[in-house]
Amino acid sequence: MWYYIMGSIILLTVIIYSLRYFVRNYYEKKIVETNAAIIHSHVEEVESIYKQMRGWRHDYKNHIQAMKAYLEMDQINQIKEYLNELDEDLMSVDTLIKSGNVTVDAVLNSKLTLAQSREIVLNAKAQVPKSIQILDVDLGVILGNLLNNAIEGCLTVDNPQDRFIRVYIQVMKEQLYISVTNSMNRQVRKIGKQYITTKSGKDHGFGLLRIDNTVEKYGGYINRQSEEGVFATEVMLPL
Repeated sequence: MWYYIMGSIILLTVIIYSLRYFVRNYYEKKIVETNAAIIHSHVEEVESIYKQMRGWRHDYKNHIQAMKAYLEMDQINQIKEYLNELDEDLMSVDTLIKSGNVTVDAVLNSKLTLAQSREIVLNAKAQVPKSIQILDVDLGVILGNLLNNAIEGCLTVDNPQDRFIRVYIQVMKEQLYISVTNSMNRQVRKIGKQYITTKSGKDHGFGLLRIDNTVEKYGGYINRQSEEGVFATEVMLPL
């Protein structure tokens, strides 16, 4: 009887842990698939913008010739109207960041536009080669989660004038250096020296874990620092 009970307990324990393993793997797979779909969508949008910009530059001489013709005919009002139309056309293809890398631009412009709409002061600089040895999905996971956390941190600050996000991305000594610093008004939670979350409520830092796992995948380095009112993350990824 005793062996039967112990056997049942062991079997039940194995089943529970197996279910947890499969559910977690399924959940992570779905997140990866969702991130991939989002990144793919953003990349297509930025590539479309780049094509429009190249087309606009190609037509630049034609625009100049048209305005010269209006000027020779002394049609000033037509020139003003033409310039207004060109201004609207140019604004429609403008982006916050032009790093040179489509994936980086896709994620940054999407997230920073969102931050801007939340009345967050932005200071962003990025210069990245067109092609790097980091998968688009992995780059999206790191940048997307870093900026999501930064935006959420800023929104804990009541005064919009005190909200800020600083982003700096650059290739340094054959490594991709990523720095994200943001304002915040809450306590971060740690176990020892390890940050487990920068959020309140039931979220236990799954975004931080996704960043850590992706950085580890490339043998990279990550450093997080928090001071009163500021949270900063640095990431180094070997290229």
